[in-house]
Amino acid sequence: TAAPEVPATEAPVLAEGALKTGLAISTSVKKSAAATADAAGKADYDVTMVAVLVDDNGVIRDCMIDGIASSIEFDATGAIATDLTAGPQTKNELGENYGMVAWGGAIAEWDAQAEALANFAVGKTVEELKSGAVSESGYAPEGTDLASQATIYLGGYVSTIEAAVANAKHLGALTGDTLKMATITSIGDSTAANAENTGNAQLNVDVTALTMNGETITSCAIDSVQAKVAFDATGAITSDVTAPVATKNELGANYGMVAWGGAIAEWNEQAASFADYVTGKTADGVANIAITEATKPADADLAASVTISVIGFINLIVKAAK
Repeated sequence: TAAPEVPATEAPVLAEGALKTGLAISTSVKKSAAATADAAGKADYDVTMVAVLVDDNGVIRDCMIDGIASSIEFDATGAIATDLTAGPQTKNELGENYGMVAWGGAIAEWDAQAEALANFAVGKTVEELKSGAVSESGYAPEGTDLASQATIYLGGYVSTIEAAVANAKHLGALTGDTLKMATITSIGDSTAANAENTGNAQLNVDVTALTMNGETITSCAIDSVQAKVAFDATGAITSDVTAPVATKNELGANYGMVAWGGAIAEWNEQAASFADYVTGKTADGVANIAITEATKPADADLAASVTISVIGFINLIVKAAK
């Protein structure tokens, strides 16, 4: 007998002017160094965050770039020497306090140079961006308008823009919406080393890219990275600092919430469910999402797909939307 016909799945009908929202985080810890008798060791973090709006032709319609340059220091006894109570600010948040002009004599501060690259990306496909923004050296081609505004190494930022475009999905954004991005960081999960246990220098970075029409969120994407550098009680680094640092979305099932924690869904799935839930709300609406004493969703519909603490998501989205 003939096999039963499987009905074709129809693609969703998109609104006119529909745009894809994309988010990417790239992280390196390769400049981390062990402690010596004369100098503290450090876990060194270089993080880039990019949010984009992209049309169905692959043309970037909006772009935002931010970064984090931070470190956690530890000594040759495995003790942490950095204050762990406050997370580092992003480069955009630091502005002129990042110090490229004051201390390095740069033509412009980092945030202005990153914005110049983001503006250059608008109206271009990834291929057009890659061919126009960087020479083989990874810097803006000499003699170009971009080179007059951005003298920093651009290669890594262009790669992260490319990743954000590749990640972009139709989440509800339309032409005319405003793109926003926010980051919340913490280093409080770090622990010192002792004779029994390896130390952990850990930077947590939570990022959202969202779009707004007036006060209403029209699309939302969330991702997070836990950048960890292990060290022992002599201040020697014991983890591979050259290995790629994957985000929670990139890890997917390998993050292990289902396999090891018996969760109803993996972190990336729960984050996407929460992002979908806040789409259509205002910042105040997000701030007023009901939560339990354990900071988990109190709303039955949301709790059906999101069982993790959502207070961090709420604070992140409110920060972006306000």
